[in-house]
Amino acid sequence: MQNTKRLFAAIKIHPSDEFLKIYNQIKSALRNERITWVNPATMHLTIKFFGETLTSQIPDIDKCLKQACSTIKTFGLEIKNTGMFGSRYEPRVIWFGIEDGNAMQTLFHEAGRQLKTIGIFPDRQNFVPHLTIGRIKEIKNKKNYQEVLDKYREHKSGRQTIHELILFESILHREGPVYIPVHTYQLI
Repeated sequence: MQNTKRLFAAIKIHPSDEFLKIYNQIKSALRNERITWVNPATMHLTIKFFGETLTSQIPDIDKCLKQACSTIKTFGLEIKNTGMFGSRYEPRVIWFGIEDGNAMQTLFHEAGRQLKTIGIFPDRQNFVPHLTIGRIKEIKNKKNYQEVLDKYREHKSGRQTIHELILFESILHREGPVYIPVHTYQLI
């Protein structure tokens, strides 16, 4: 059996006090629903999910991500607004939005362009920068759920400057995933 690691490339998010306040208010308001909440300490913006990857591929991935980041300037982003993926009747994910003036799109496309050279292609064409805050298992009280999302639809939850991209290994445990940095790439 060949040696593999479950990998993804992402930008680490450092939640502000305002972020944590709004996150906790939403979590509290929806405490009776079956939602798996993402730990704020592990929040990140995924640029590329590799999944199970041969360890022999890591040096080539490393070179591609290093090359991609060598062309991207440090940028700022703002975390704002709340939304969902799925329909109003069958929501799947609750997220906070990201506003960054297209810097994340540029990083996504440049990483994708570099990775194509080694045969790793994008998962999706349409990259929508967002922070997943909760994965919905079941909503019993849809009226309350909609009221909570409507209440927090618009908010500003902090700005931060992004200096690096990180290649993480994800190790799955029953208590939740553990993310271990494999390589860090500085933006210019």
